[in-house]
Amino acid sequence: MGGAGGGGTRDIDGNKADKKGKVSGKITVWSWDVAAKAMKRLARTFEQRHPGTTVDVVDIGYDNAYDKLTVGLRAGSGLADVLTVEGDHMPRYTANFPSAFYDLTNLGGRYGGDFDRAAWSTVTGRNSAVLALPWDIGPCALYYRTDHFRAAGVDPKSLLTWDDYVTAGVRIKKATGHRLLIQDSTDAGILPMLLQQQGQSYFKGGRVAVDTPEAVRAMTLMKTLHDKGLVDYEKGWDGFVTGTKEGKAATTPTAAWWTGTLTDEMPELKGRFGVTPLPGFTADGTRTSNIGGSTLCVPAQSKNPRLAWAFIEFLLTSKANQVSMLKHEGLFPAYLPALDDPYLSAKQEYFGGQAALDVFARLARNIPPVEYTKDDAKASDIMISTVNGVMLRGKDPRTALDAAARQIAAATGRERVK
Repeated sequence: MGGAGGGGTRDIDGNKADKKGKVSGKITVWSWDVAAKAMKRLARTFEQRHPGTTVDVVDIGYDNAYDKLTVGLRAGSGLADVLTVEGDHMPRYTANFPSAFYDLTNLGGRYGGDFDRAAWSTVTGRNSAVLALPWDIGPCALYYRTDHFRAAGVDPKSLLTWDDYVTAGVRIKKATGHRLLIQDSTDAGILPMLLQQQGQSYFKGGRVAVDTPEAVRAMTLMKTLHDKGLVDYEKGWDGFVTGTKEGKAATTPTAAWWTGTLTDEMPELKGRFGVTPLPGFTADGTRTSNIGGSTLCVPAQSKNPRLAWAFIEFLLTSKANQVSMLKHEGLFPAYLPALDDPYLSAKQEYFGGQAALDVFARLARNIPPVEYTKDDAKASDIMISTVNGVMLRGKDPRTALDAAARQIAAATGRERVK
């Protein structure tokens, strides 16, 4: 279901490992930001457990990461031994460069049941070949301002559906003057989250799926939020953070990693946020989705693939290491056994004593897997202008999505979902 096209190159053999399976030598790892920080910290432990090994973690910066990866894959040289690739990007690379990654099926296939289903679907290619291991995920819930809700007399537990959410938004705005959510006018906003909540992305079964009934439902909701004056538009990440800090919106429907932004950037708002599951499209519908998350893979260029795999396995299939990365770097585990750790059910002072992580841990097991393809970037560009056309220029959702589907089909040579 992941939509990855390739089956990977050869399996990893005993290269750089003796008969007892001991690994040796050096590897280089590419990553960025807190992910690089986490690996640098845990690499020291790995080296102590495996004398004679060196793990060099290089922070290549997010802005340049995919350019560097693409250049290295095209050239067939110059890449690190372990690469960090976001989950929704991985299928693009495995489809465009089908023999550029080691096939980890024999080594990593047995872990399939231990990882979040949606994340696992992004690392499996043709014939269910395992081409990476999932690292972190972004289970979604609704962050809300407890003070704004209290002032309007709205109970967050009453938000079972998106219709309930809109009704509450009108009430909150009337009582407090605050809008309901912030949207970045330079991206597709909450559309991908709403689509995944309903079990699809921009493509389904290899076909263009942006004009399905589910897509129309999602876009109609977004237009309703705009028409009722419940959306505050800000540009880029900085605008999003500043708007939240200034209390411009009463809610933020987003992923677990937003907690780190709140605690780091807005310590003065401690005690003013709560977390509840996303509203559903129906009262008994799925109450979560996913935004973000990454994987680790071994490119076929690796000089020491055995050591590369040993490091990935150490990092991602250990409950202790996964919980440590959640505690220190805010990386929410795709590894399901880690979700049972007591740390996730502990009360958090920032959220007024609510066990906020527990909300995400419960939701994480229900994230719907969706399809990612090599054409996602093309579709995404078209969908950003479609969202803006509907929300900012008043276009009809169904008509706009039909036009977008035709455009994406023409740009990708794919058929539309009938």
